[in-house]
Amino acid sequence: MICTLCPRNCRAERTDEAGKGLCGAGTMPRVARAALHRWEEPCISGTRGSGTVFFSGCALRCAFCQNEAISHGGTGENVSVRRLADIFRELEGQGAHNINLVTAAHFVPQVIEALCLYRPRVPIVYNSSGYERVETLRMLDGVIDVYLPDYKYIDPAMAGLLSGAPDYPEIAWAAIKEMRRQTGPAVYDEAGMMTRGTLVRHLLLPGLVGDCMKILARIRDELPGTPVSLMGQYMPCGRARSIPGMNRRVTRREYDRALAYMEAIGLDGYRQELAAASEAFVPDFNLEGVQESARSS
Repeated sequence: MICTLCPRNCRAERTDEAGKGLCGAGTMPRVARAALHRWEEPCISGTRGSGTVFFSGCALRCAFCQNEAISHGGTGENVSVRRLADIFRELEGQGAHNINLVTAAHFVPQVIEALCLYRPRVPIVYNSSGYERVETLRMLDGVIDVYLPDYKYIDPAMAGLLSGAPDYPEIAWAAIKEMRRQTGPAVYDEAGMMTRGTLVRHLLLPGLVGDCMKILARIRDELPGTPVSLMGQYMPCGRARSIPGMNRRVTRREYDRALAYMEAIGLDGYRQELAAASEAFVPDFNLEGVQESARSS
């Protein structure tokens, strides 16, 4: 396979087991964890948890990535498409409110194939960095019920410095608009769970409250009615520890300014408190739910 799935468009060769692209992925889905996850937004996690499948590999190189072991380190196990379909079935059987596909862009054809083998009776969530190729997203039209993208940066210089992708702001914005086109406005059930729609996440970064405000205003102005999740979980992980300005946490003053602005412009959504900036909320990528031995009886 010669890959053009992500915005890198690197045309890397991918075999079953490995690939030569930036994500390092082969064509077999590589999964690090598949389990109920209770740390998403209330409309995603609910009371029973989101059936979250963490895929290994990523097209970005975020200096502060909390999931570095899987995004950069390759932690995980290759599984067949049939096994991936079984994982979806097992998570549904455990009571998951939805099936939550985390960083699946480089496995979109395999995800579609797995969902053809078994389509759960709960919503399918596509949990994304936002750095997506519109042409790839169009393959998912009618497949995904809920999109959960990040919108990390509005400044190309910061996107280049922190994620190695100066084209991120406009690539991600085009992707988010396509996601919203596919799903339409947010729809919730009687329990407040999102069953369809696009929920945009923004992680507040230290020293970048002004950029945060620009992002929130852009969503309000160009995608009215789209809910937003303002996240306060930033921690200086990995390379960020050595980058001036990024080697600290967000202050209470910064968070309160961003939250006040979000409320002032009338954006609907969710607020993640600064207490979430803790390693306790980073999942243990121990192959839970991945291997054949985890198959439900």
